[in-house]
Amino acid sequence: MQSLAAKPFLLDIHSITLRVTHEEFEMLCQDNPELRLELTANGELITMVPVALESSEQNGDLFGEVWAWNRQTRLGRAFDSSGGFTLPNGAVKSPDVTWIGKPTADELPRGVTFPELVPDFVIELRSQSDSLKTLREKMEEYRANGVRLGWLINPQQQQVEIYRLGRDVEILESPATLSGEDVLPGLAMDLSSIFES
Repeated sequence: MQSLAAKPFLLDIHSITLRVTHEEFEMLCQDNPELRLELTANGELITMVPVALESSEQNGDLFGEVWAWNRQTRLGRAFDSSGGFTLPNGAVKSPDVTWIGKPTADELPRGVTFPELVPDFVIELRSQSDSLKTLREKMEEYRANGVRLGWLINPQQQQVEIYRLGRDVEILESPATLSGEDVLPGLAMDLSSIFES
């Protein structure tokens, strides 16, 4: 008879909320690098399912455009969805794309896993498994914490929601490009690979 300790044990936690401290969250992330985790301002642990290959490719395209623009302009630093940060409200987030302008980018502390900062720009790309309501709440949280420009890209409805400080949300229908405005000057994001039929 095989020992119980030799078998993996799966625990269904869908009906409960797990709360952890920032220290426990960092340990969870270090012990489980294959998981995508976030933390709410109230210490609630959020686990995110892996995205389909199509969404992963789209995420790569979006990050690649911001990275290439930043490589040319050298105005800050760009991060993909595997990097996280702590908002002033205590939430730990990892958007699909994050950009931090200078001088904040130059002052990022080394060796801090989830530094406290407010990005200048974020992108969230809705995958098939994402709740639109939850993503909208996340975008509002970014804005409430001082993120200057945010794009919620929704391929399922062929829309982009633009979140700016102090302004109403703007909804665009199937835009071919998006402007980085005064936050990422000169960036013209090509969305043809996102919205192609």
